[in-house]
Amino acid sequence: MSVTLLLVEDDPLLADTLAEALTTPAQHVTRLEDGAAAVERLCADHGFDLVLLDLNLPTRSGLEVLAALRRHDRTTPVLILTARGAIEDRVAGLDLGADDYLAKPFALDELEARVRALLRRREVGEETVLALGSLRLDRKRQRFQLADAPLALPPREHRLLACLLRHAGEPVEKTRLLEQAFADEVVGDNALEVYVHRLRRRLADSDVGLRTVRGLGYVLELS
Repeated sequence: MSVTLLLVEDDPLLADTLAEALTTPAQHVTRLEDGAAAVERLCADHGFDLVLLDLNLPTRSGLEVLAALRRHDRTTPVLILTARGAIEDRVAGLDLGADDYLAKPFALDELEARVRALLRRREVGEETVLALGSLRLDRKRQRFQLADAPLALPPREHRLLACLLRHAGEPVEKTRLLEQAFADEVVGDNALEVYVHRLRRRLADSDVGLRTVRGLGYVLELS
């Protein structure tokens, strides 16, 4: 089954590079260069499986494009590509419904991995349970289970573990964890390490482990 990606990027050289990297026999890339064209395309029955969206676009900003899309489509994954360094831009994108972001400059290998992860999550669709080994999260009731027993967690640890479970098997950078799990709170690196340590202790006797990947972040995986 073929997959169709929409790349909205106004830098021709970068767009050429990304389109070439992401195009495969089973994956097609459609390119647009400005925000107004993206809004027009995405507000119709667009048929895209994933949107890669730059924030700094002519005519309409990436955030405007995202807001227009999310008014009628809550499910198509959106990966924000941005050179902006301000955390406010990334948080704004996530709050508007983006699924992930990648700050420029980035490695093509990482982009391809993020795209694969988002497409896998789309295949899962609206499943109400996320699971890794004996760890389960009922997303509808927001309850964890570990080895068939309830796992009650304080709110911050709950959000952190839920974020790690959504990205199970792939390293998650500290900055991404801070923004995706604690976007509305001020949480520093030291506090994050404390929460990670507590989660490790809670998972210690199970078949799921939380490993530090030096230089990349943390990964939730089977022990």
